[in-house]
Amino acid sequence: MSANTLRAEPATLGTQYVETDHGAAARPAAPRHPSLTTTVPREFVHRAGVAEVMLTGWERADERRFAVSAQWPRGHIFFTSVNGCHDPLIAAETLRQIGSLLAHAEYGVPLGHHFLMWDLSLTVRPEHLLVGGAPASLDIDVVCEDVRMRRESLAGLRYTTVMRRAGQVVATGGASFTCMTSKVYQRLRADRLDGAGPQLALTAPTAPQNVGRVSPTDVVLTPVGRPDRWQLRVDTRHPVLFEHPVDHIPGMMLLEAARQAAVAAVDEDAMPLSITGEFSRYAELDTPCVIEARRLPRTDQGEVVQVSGRQDGEAVFCSTVTVAAPGA
Repeated sequence: MSANTLRAEPATLGTQYVETDHGAAARPAAPRHPSLTTTVPREFVHRAGVAEVMLTGWERADERRFAVSAQWPRGHIFFTSVNGCHDPLIAAETLRQIGSLLAHAEYGVPLGHHFLMWDLSLTVRPEHLLVGGAPASLDIDVVCEDVRMRRESLAGLRYTTVMRRAGQVVATGGASFTCMTSKVYQRLRADRLDGAGPQLALTAPTAPQNVGRVSPTDVVLTPVGRPDRWQLRVDTRHPVLFEHPVDHIPGMMLLEAARQAAVAAVDEDAMPLSITGEFSRYAELDTPCVIEARRLPRTDQGEVVQVSGRQDGEAVFCSTVTVAAPGA
């Protein structure tokens, strides 16, 4: 096993002298703190701020299997607790970060390449998501199932994960993405990078309590006069959803829109149990995005809501969210 776990090497805390064949020689004292926890480099997970990095290390088990460690804070400015549990969407963000980490650190994708997420799925176990007296430390098993190479460079991959906390499974999920050079991305997005239309005016949020939120600034839906339809509310100043400048609406914002729409359709205190997202095209910043929710037949797991997003009449993403109301 080749270890790539990120470790902080402590500064030398003193000097000791040892006898050698050539007399006394100085050497650094043995580290008093042999293993300190830190985050992985923020660049590896495409974050601008260290505070938004969830991953703390990784280790290769074999050609396609990895062990990743992560930590969730007890409180977060956006991924707030839900009925005393860690927000399931923080698990989705952790899942997203794993893909970019392994692409850069293990598959040699240069920093500056662009990633396109095609799908993400996540199922959580609320009984193991309870917020405790300390941050939640996670051990995550990752399997890369579909590694696609192009001229010895990674073109994309699919991966699955099992997240454990103190040995208990907290969440399972997977995702797939493709990656491209900056040059290819510039060519693909030229009309948006060079002369994109004006950004839409910021629209009013729906009532936070209707979508399971406390602060209006975290609401991503604007009412349009129908209980099952909204306009996506795009606030590019949001410190987490738009943690750094981008030329399109991030996939995590679309998943948040799906979660809020599902909660609005079922119960304001509903706990998301699973969420899937399929992304068919870039969601643009300068075009209204219509979000629509449709309840599906209930399953043994809970209430099921299908959420879709469209721009200019074309599908942008589709998501299926399963939620359980309190006490269910």
